[in-house]
Amino acid sequence: MPPVYLPDDRPLPALRLPARWRVAGLSCSFLTLLLAACSSLPAKLPAHAGGPRVPQQVSSLEWEQDMRRFDEADALAPPPRDAVLFTGSSSIRLWETLAADFPGVPVINRGFGGSEIRDSTWYADRLVVRHAPRQVILYAGDNDLSSRRSPARIRADFRAFVARIRQDLPDVPISYLSTKPSPARAHLLQAQRKANALIRQDAGSLRVQFIDVFTPMLDASGQPRPELFVEDGLHMNQAGYQLWRRIVAPHLLRRPAITNP
Repeated sequence: MPPVYLPDDRPLPALRLPARWRVAGLSCSFLTLLLAACSSLPAKLPAHAGGPRVPQQVSSLEWEQDMRRFDEADALAPPPRDAVLFTGSSSIRLWETLAADFPGVPVINRGFGGSEIRDSTWYADRLVVRHAPRQVILYAGDNDLSSRRSPARIRADFRAFVARIRQDLPDVPISYLSTKPSPARAHLLQAQRKANALIRQDAGSLRVQFIDVFTPMLDASGQPRPELFVEDGLHMNQAGYQLWRRIVAPHLLRRPAITNP
């Protein structure tokens, strides 16, 4: 089914390209990627002066590369059916112990680093729907705020994500992991609180489970706990993921797995 999305209310960000592509003349690999990505985009992209831009419903064309990697991985080793599917940004992608942290629960990791909520909405067919998961768990919003999307915009983007999933999976339980605090983005704490509060307000009407990881990651003074993060102050270390494991485990939908034929 066609993706559900809401019109944006601010100028679009410039297309982000890896450094290896920022050369005089586009490489063949970039042209191939661009053509593949555009095959799933609207026929007419917004016109902007000053070079190529991405459509409002996705933050970067680079995600097509991640989708291809998921496609290839699925072809080589089909993921479990009726699994709990985690998707979102790098906090999900880097959760390397995900399967081991939840023994007895089939899980699928579909995190792609740097992504925003709208990206998971745009690629919902390939990320979520085709796997028919028993439960969907989303972590996104962190990068959205960093790219200056407002808490109200994030709320609207989250509503669009839920609507898109419910188009094809009307009864699937959806859980949202709140935006996490981090030392590197301590300046965004107020905006993170606001975005989390808005999504929490919507949880009941959207039939979504809101899982608070924000509060347990703060110290007694209300600042991000540095011992939960790697050196960059943004991504979590093993202690951070073990905290998430303890928070998330009670919210997982548990039942016998369906084995792939």
